[in-house]
Amino acid sequence: MDLICYLSPGWAPTIRPASATRDWMDRTKLAFAYRCLPLNIANARGWEILAPVSFDAIWHGGAGLGDVQVRVAPGADPKYAPFSAFGEGVLTFHIHGLFRTPPGWNLWVGGSPSSPKDSIYPLTGVIDTDCSPYTYTMNWRFTRANHAVHFGAGEPICFLLPVQRTVLEQVAPWFLPLASESQRAAHYAAWNQSRLAWLEKRKRERPRKPVDQCQKRY
Repeated sequence: MDLICYLSPGWAPTIRPASATRDWMDRTKLAFAYRCLPLNIANARGWEILAPVSFDAIWHGGAGLGDVQVRVAPGADPKYAPFSAFGEGVLTFHIHGLFRTPPGWNLWVGGSPSSPKDSIYPLTGVIDTDCSPYTYTMNWRFTRANHAVHFGAGEPICFLLPVQRTVLEQVAPWFLPLASESQRAAHYAAWNQSRLAWLEKRKRERPRKPVDQCQKRY
């Protein structure tokens, strides 16, 4: 499958495969957060568009366009900075590229997974990139007024993940009692007992080695 980005004149984006690492995960004791495999997989499951310039942004609490103010770092080109396009405390990044996916595929666009940022939150959209003749904007909404938010050059501002348009409609959710699958139920019961025993042991005994702080069962 090809994922194509047609570049607008003068736009030279930095797009990279999403990283599994996060600053907050690095700061956990002994990098403990990286022992969560599902978290690592989700972090890296797409591509990231990076901010071309450093800037600070602040929302003054109102719904008008002028209630969001952006100040770029000295020497940075302001034409690459985000701006206030919609009001309502929304900060908007222009994505000056036309993405194309094969027929039946969209792009899920939002913020990088497990990347919280104080006072601002990335909004999420699904783009018809197999047929739409226009680009899209990446939008973040402030969650706290009068608090300056900083983005550094090279910081992820947008996360891309191809999704098949019709796959959700083909999913048929079911609820079944676990006991209806005897082998699956037995495997789960064994895992559950081992987890409970491990948790009880941790209450009684402090782990002697860093590796013993995690059960290592996914």
